[in-house]
Amino acid sequence: MEIVRSVRCLLIGTPAATAAVLAMLSATPVLLDAQSPANLNAPAPRTADGKPDLSGIWDNLHNRSCPGGGCGDLMVSREFLNIGASLKSGLPYQPWAAQLVKTRTAANGKDDPVARCLPAGIVHAHTSPLFRKIVQVPGLVVIMYGYNAMFRQIFTDGRPPLANAEMPAFFGYSSGKWEGDTLVVETSGFKDEQWLDRNGSPLTDAAKITERFRRVNYGKLEIEITVNDPKAYKAPWTVKLNQSLVPNTELTDYLCLENSPNLIGK
Repeated sequence: MEIVRSVRCLLIGTPAATAAVLAMLSATPVLLDAQSPANLNAPAPRTADGKPDLSGIWDNLHNRSCPGGGCGDLMVSREFLNIGASLKSGLPYQPWAAQLVKTRTAANGKDDPVARCLPAGIVHAHTSPLFRKIVQVPGLVVIMYGYNAMFRQIFTDGRPPLANAEMPAFFGYSSGKWEGDTLVVETSGFKDEQWLDRNGSPLTDAAKITERFRRVNYGKLEIEITVNDPKAYKAPWTVKLNQSLVPNTELTDYLCLENSPNLIGK
């Protein structure tokens, strides 16, 4: 068995968080033996009903180099640090949100819930340096994350988006429908005061997120994310994430408990 991740770089706000992420190195997926190489440029696989099959283990686009001092642990994407990195004018923050992000960035994201082992939420989970696994079955898409055994359900059985959530959740409540070969997912019902990135871009309980999942080919997944949160932003904004398939690989446990040592596979 061979470790398929190399040591890469992640900016962490606290020594405890640094120790936590270093522990990820012993929890990274391993290459399974006796597997033939995959043709990543082959057409996207399809389910029995003819829809693209999003199933697989996916990794972020590695679009950020290591800083001058080198890489201490896991490499993160630009969007992990700043979800609006690809937008020429940046995110359209409301004044209070702009000031909050300035303060959080200056503190190197030390209060980021992820750095404190708390749930990540949709956008932060999409940019996590750990892998995620998508499982697609009739009426349901499940995303499992290599962090704290988190999971997310996207219902594709025809139920409408949730109008009012009695119990707000970190991942909200998601309903999806197919538009051609694109899975369009609408989510609302979020817990308030979430972080979208390490810089601290906020998400409030007024937010609605629309995602468009498109499997371009066997080895590439595009996720277009539109955030509509009038409390925190002057206008809706959209970013696109590119993810790559990691074949012949499986997830392993990475458990992180706030104010406690990391527990790997325990």
